[in-house]
Amino acid sequence: MSDSMELSTPEKDKTSSIHLRGELSKPPSRVLWLLKWLLAVPHIVILAFLTVAVVFVTIIAFFAIIFTGRYPRKSFDFVVGVFRWWWRVGFYAFSVLGTDKYPPFSLKPRDDYPADLHIDYPKKLKQWFPLVKWFLAVPHYFVLIAFVGYSQESTNLPGLGPILILIALIVLLFTGRYLKDIFRLVMGINRWGYRVSAYICLLTDEYPHFRLMD
Repeated sequence: MSDSMELSTPEKDKTSSIHLRGELSKPPSRVLWLLKWLLAVPHIVILAFLTVAVVFVTIIAFFAIIFTGRYPRKSFDFVVGVFRWWWRVGFYAFSVLGTDKYPPFSLKPRDDYPADLHIDYPKKLKQWFPLVKWFLAVPHYFVLIAFVGYSQESTNLPGLGPILILIALIVLLFTGRYLKDIFRLVMGINRWGYRVSAYICLLTDEYPHFRLMD
């Protein structure tokens, strides 16, 4: 393998309309991950505002789908773009930490970046589905709590994902290696989360798969 080796998940899964790509750098820096959360702050501030906009766009799309069976294309591209931006920042700074390449400030696809996300545009959506998707996804909420964790004033339960990332970073610090098996598991957890998010945000009628690996 070359020094720019890719450990990645399939960019296009023919069985799914949600395509999450992540390529592990070889090797990520042993110590840069200590600062990545700080370096990502400008992205997070912008994305916080964009996420508020996504809420309003989703509300408008809710009524558009009920009355027309279609998600307005420009609104769809905007929401997918915000998802894509979040994924790149997460891959860099907190949800995977699989690359040292700084994420672009962009909603657009970027083949030259190690992480990308694409959701196929649905030409037709079931008009009554927006009324029940939040309920149909309930089983996934429990799975994602186990993966991501749960926090309230009196309860703080760490999820599998943060624990795996912590183990990977400790190993990286002392050995300079990011464990490939952990990378695959963390990618699977993120893929699952984005499938559920796309479903409840009305971007697809495809019910999320109950699996980590594609």
